[in-house]
Amino acid sequence: MTATQIILLIAAYFGVLIIISYFTGKNDSNVDFFKAGKTSPWYVVAFGMVGASLSGVTFISVPGWVDSSQFSYFQVVLGYMFGYFIVAYVLMPIYYKLNLTSIYEYLLQRFGVVSHKTGAFFFFVSRVLGASFRLFLVAIVLQQFVFDAWNVPFEITVVISILLIWLYTNKGGIKTIVWTDTLQTLFMLVAVILSIYFINQSLGWSFSEFLGSSELKEYSKILVTDSFLERSHFIKSFVGGIFITICMTGLDQDMMQKNLTCKSLKDAQKNMVSFSIVLVLVTFLFMLLGALLFIYAKKHGISTPLMDGNPRTDLLFPEIALNSGLGITLAITFMLGLIAAAYSSADSALTSLTTSFCVDFLGIEKKSPAKQKSIRKKTHIVMSLVLIVVIIVFKYVLSSNVIDSLLTVAGYTYGPLLGLFAFGIFTNYQIKDKYVWIVGVLSVVLTAIIGNIPAESLGGYVVGYELLPINGLLTFIGLILIRRK
Repeated sequence: MTATQIILLIAAYFGVLIIISYFTGKNDSNVDFFKAGKTSPWYVVAFGMVGASLSGVTFISVPGWVDSSQFSYFQVVLGYMFGYFIVAYVLMPIYYKLNLTSIYEYLLQRFGVVSHKTGAFFFFVSRVLGASFRLFLVAIVLQQFVFDAWNVPFEITVVISILLIWLYTNKGGIKTIVWTDTLQTLFMLVAVILSIYFINQSLGWSFSEFLGSSELKEYSKILVTDSFLERSHFIKSFVGGIFITICMTGLDQDMMQKNLTCKSLKDAQKNMVSFSIVLVLVTFLFMLLGALLFIYAKKHGISTPLMDGNPRTDLLFPEIALNSGLGITLAITFMLGLIAAAYSSADSALTSLTTSFCVDFLGIEKKSPAKQKSIRKKTHIVMSLVLIVVIIVFKYVLSSNVIDSLLTVAGYTYGPLLGLFAFGIFTNYQIKDKYVWIVGVLSVVLTAIIGNIPAESLGGYVVGYELLPINGLLTFIGLILIRRK
C-alpha cells in the first residue's frame, strides 16, 4: 500500500467523522459538549467504550508484546473485568447521586478546594501522558510508513494528527464522541478479525488449526505462578489489573464522562458490565493476533522493524500488514483499524481534558453564560497544543514497549486519586484540606523510590503493577495523618 493510498484512506475516514460531528454538534452548547444532554443510549456507549479503552496501544503494542511476555498480559485483563464491577456498583452510584459534570467535584464536596484541585491535577497529568502514549503510537506508524517517504518531519505528523481530532470534537464534544467511538470500535474489531483470517489463510491454516498448532503453544502461556518474586506473577498481575481499572476507568474523567451521558444509573451499570465482558474477549483476540504475527515473521524471515536504529516490536504488525505482500485488503483493513483504535481514545481524552480544566480549574459553571462557550473553545485549543508538545517529547525519551510504559506510569499518577477517593468513600473523617497536595506529592515520590529498588535488595522480588495500590495506600495513610481530630 503506497503512502498516497494511505493518505487518501485517512482523508476519507475523517471525512465521515466530520459529517457525524456536523449533525451531533449543531447546538454547539456546553451542555452537549460536557454531558451530551444525558440522552446517550447505554448500548451505544458500551460498544464505543470498547474502542476507547483498547486504543492504538492495544491494537499495535499488545500484539508486539507477545514475543517477550507471551499471553501473561491476560492475567491483568482478568483483573480489569473484576475492577469494572467495582466501578459499576461502588463509584457510579456516587457520581449519579451527586449529578457531577467532573467526577473530581466529589472531592470538593467531601474534603474541600485543595483536594478538588489536587485530584483534578493528577487526572490532568495522567490523561495527558496516557493520551500522548496512545497518539505517539499512531504517529510513529504514520511517520514510518507514510510521511518518511515524503520527507515530512515527525513534528508535522503529530500536528496533523491532533488537528484532525480537534476538527471533529470542537463543537459536539462528548456528544459527537459517543457516536464516532461506535463507528471506530466497529472498524477496529473488523480489522483484527480480518487480519487473523488473512494471515492464517497465507499460512495455509484454518482458525481451528492455528489454535491447535504447536507454534501457538510457544507463545500462549497465560499463567505465571512459578515464583511470587516475578514481576508478572498471577496474583500481582490480577490485583494490579483490578486497581488499574478502578483508577484508569472509575477515577478517570475521560472514561466516566461517557458513562455520565447515560439516561440513568441503571443504564450506565448495564453499559459497564456488558462492556467489560466484550473487552476481555477482544483483548484475547489481540493476543492471538500477536502470536500469529511472530509465527508469520519467523516463517518468512521478517525481522523486527527499526526506528532510530532500535528494534520496535510495536511496528511488526504494520510492517506485515503493509509491506509483506498479503494484499491491499489487509493493508486497508489494518490502516482503518489503527486509525480507529488510536483516535477513538485520543478524541475522548482531548474532550475530557477540556471538560476537567474548564470545570475543575477555571470554574466555568460560575462564569456568565456569554463567556462559557468562549472559555471552552479556547481551552480546547490549549489542550490540543499540550498534547502536541508531549507526544513530540516522547519520541526522544521513550524506549520500552508502549503498553508497558503506559501501565507503569499509571502506577505513579493515579495512586493519589485512588487514595483520595478510597478515604472519602470508606471513612467518615474530615481532613486538613490545605495539606492534601503535600500528601499526594510525597506519595508519588515514595512510590518512585519503591519502584526503583533493585530486585537484589528485595531478595529477588521484582515490583510490578502493584505499584498502583501501594501508591494509593501511601496516600490513604497520609490522609489519616492529616485528619481532623
